[in-house]
Amino acid sequence: MPEPYSQRQIAHALLKARGIARLVELRDAGVTAATVSRMERDGEVLRLARGLYQLSDAPLDANHSLAEAAKRVSKGVVCLVSALAFHGLTDQFPRQVWLAIGRKDWPPKPDNLPIRVVRFTEHLLTEDVETHVVEGVSVRVFSVAKTIADCFRYRNKIGLSVAIEGLQEALRQRKATAGEIARQAERGGVSTVIRPYLEALTANG
Repeated sequence: MPEPYSQRQIAHALLKARGIARLVELRDAGVTAATVSRMERDGEVLRLARGLYQLSDAPLDANHSLAEAAKRVSKGVVCLVSALAFHGLTDQFPRQVWLAIGRKDWPPKPDNLPIRVVRFTEHLLTEDVETHVVEGVSVRVFSVAKTIADCFRYRNKIGLSVAIEGLQEALRQRKATAGEIARQAERGGVSTVIRPYLEALTANG
């Protein structure tokens, strides 16, 4: 049966190039849902979530869950504890992906991947966003300075100690300057909250 075989070749090429693909992307490339189901049954692909697939032998990045979340919520931006972990600013390993979305955006449907949604205003959602490639997937993550300011804004959700740890590590590892963090804190309306910690941590340096 040459047709299913050629569809499998297309699916393999697409998944190898993109890392993770939606069923609609595979369909657009000419691969039927039936072929994908057979590939899943035969162990060639893994179904990560509803309509989300990856090659079963694909190497998994430490940030795999971020790539999966980015595919599920294309407008989302990795934030707070997940962004701290991505930037290497915390020893915590989040059990859920913290994702910023707009005030009116639809939240993702519950599935295998636990996503914690935080709603941002439009200007705070689009500012200082970096794009990183994880497993072939473009993942949007807030910058270090923006992440620190956001952690202080949402300290009641993640804990003040986590925000302070992130600030300490950002300065210690020189991944952001005190000035950059102060500017983001000003834009996020938390400059008075973060100032005492910034002053204490930079007093001797």
